Amino acid sequence: MLEFLPKDIEEGLIAGTRRDQKRRSRLRVQVGEAVFPILRLWEDGLALDAEFAPQLRGFVDVYDGANHILQALIVTSTLENGQVICEFKRSTPVMETPPRDFIQDEDAPVGYLPRN
Repeated sequence: MLEFLPKDIEEGLIAGTRRDQKRRSRLRVQVGEAVFPILRLWEDGLALDAEFAPQLRGFVDVYDGANHILQALIVTSTLENGQVICEFKRSTPVMETPPRDFIQDEDAPVGYLPRN
């Protein structure tokens, strides 16, 4: 449908869509001290606005507001339609407790047993 619109109207629609995506998103990526808003996030990648973000590569932290939600290793980033598309080699959700190296039975006691 965009091929029938004048060029200036098409650019205005695209700019409006990007502005709305930035405004709605609480997601952000942090690389060292630099912070960039995330337009889209999916299982093995994310999209940033090319106007503000460089092409990233390496280890990054992803936040949802103030909550640290995952750590990721970006291996490639490409420029497509005004967005920097970054692909993850791996992404690890951040946990609040350390991982256990044993299986805990659901019926196991949670404290000491009293002496009878």
